Amino acid sequence: MKKFLIFACLYFTACFSFKGITIPTDVDTFYVETVEVREVNAPPELAQVFQETLRQKIRQQSRLVYNDNDPDVVFSPVITKFRVNAVAPQEGDLVAFTRLEISVSIDYENTKNEEDNFKKSWSAFEDFESTQNLYDVQDGLIALIFEDITERVFNDTYSDW
Repeated sequence: MKKFLIFACLYFTACFSFKGITIPTDVDTFYVETVEVREVNAPPELAQVFQETLRQKIRQQSRLVYNDNDPDVVFSPVITKFRVNAVAPQEGDLVAFTRLEISVSIDYENTKNEEDNFKKSWSAFEDFESTQNLYDVQDGLIALIFEDITERVFNDTYSDW
């Protein structure tokens, strides 16, 4: 009985963690390809910021090791939207808030099991007061949006919730 409990604990910890993460035992490495940006209005550093945010998320919340040479799983992100829109109109053609919205599409390839492959898109936004200059708040807004998107990418990829 004792051997069975030890085996069961080892088996389940290999497939499941207390965070609800399920990563197949044969998947040990990941790679995030260079991010493509299809939005002409996006800041030039946006691709690099998203790529690093996704890398850090996977490194910090999983056992996977970054490897650009023959990885087990590959994330291929494309930033498809970077838009600034007025929201919350007020009297006199004024706007109370402005919204920054970013969308990212990712092709996920699992080289160990093609059935796990998918392509999916995620969007997130943050509002800021219209009296603020976008360039003054942009970096903070992008960080919040990418934190939200990478959390959902990670959960959709590795959580069975």
